[in-house]
Amino acid sequence: MRAPDWLTARPVAHRGLHDVGRGIIENMPAAAAAAVAANFAIECDIQLSADGEAMVHHDDELGRLTEGSGALLGKTSAELKQVVFKDTPEKMMTLGDLCALVAGRVPLVIEVKSYFDGDRRLVTRMAEVLASYSGLAVGMSFDPDQVMALRELMPSRPRGIVAQREYTEADWPEATPAQRRGMLHLRHAYRTRPHFVAYWVDELPAVAPWIARNIFGCPLLTWTVRTPEQRATAARHADQMIFEGFRPET
Repeated sequence: MRAPDWLTARPVAHRGLHDVGRGIIENMPAAAAAAVAANFAIECDIQLSADGEAMVHHDDELGRLTEGSGALLGKTSAELKQVVFKDTPEKMMTLGDLCALVAGRVPLVIEVKSYFDGDRRLVTRMAEVLASYSGLAVGMSFDPDQVMALRELMPSRPRGIVAQREYTEADWPEATPAQRRGMLHLRHAYRTRPHFVAYWVDELPAVAPWIARNIFGCPLLTWTVRTPEQRATAARHADQMIFEGFRPET
């Protein structure tokens, strides 16, 4: 399977088209609705709840953007769906809620968050939700094991690897040294068989994504593009950008 052309046809709104100045916070319903209205694909994050639900949220704990505190993994989906985003009336969504909101109008680029513990319940739930979703959607993760889960549980859906040049213990404390080494230079690619790569814009150009793009034909997305300089880097070295903080004209 090759990555579909629609994956790179339009810029991808990072965690939706959020704008704190307008009271729209990342990954909340209004951010998704704004991206749909502007015809941008939506990048979003999913985290696992205590009862195995896929919740649309970047952080693994409450508090930075929401009311409340504590790990998402320690709360049920019913509890998390009552969590309010700060200074808004909006509440956290499940992946199913997001699919119902978007209703196939724009593509979804779904990042699977991981504790690097081999737990595949989140991808399992994602597969269950997307089995009845007719819209365009892809999955991706930093964790090669989760990409393997995407390959095994959703073989008909395109999958990608999110990557950067190095993985330090300070930044990746959940991963073992062996896991961090295995993430380097996309060396897991023969196992995970990604259809696309999403690479950190500040580390482009880089050899591994260049090989994936130019030798193996994997489209290259780049994250997170915020400045004119980063946009120029994306235009030179990638097929499409995952952006935030501005509205692309094209």
